[in-house]
Amino acid sequence: TPTAVRHALTSDLPPEPLHRPAALLAHRLAAQLPPLPPFRAPASPPSVHYEMTNCDGCDRGFRGPKGSRCRDCGPDHTMPGLMEDA
Repeated sequence: TPTAVRHALTSDLPPEPLHRPAALLAHRLAAQLPPLPPFRAPASPPSVHYEMTNCDGCDRGFRGPKGSRCRDCGPDHTMPGLMEDA
């Protein structure tokens, strides 16, 4: 954490002037920082919960994006990017 780094760099500084301040900082960063916290796997993203909507094909209520069709009616072929059936 930033607090731990600040404490490692600024605590117990010598009272006399420093001749090599960069060397002191390098030593303190290498020797006095606390260990890294244990690794945790990232949390999975939350699942998407859709509001209730009506199917554009049969007017059945279901949970899904607005303006879509239920699984019985199948995908809407008028949406851009989908190919028309031949």
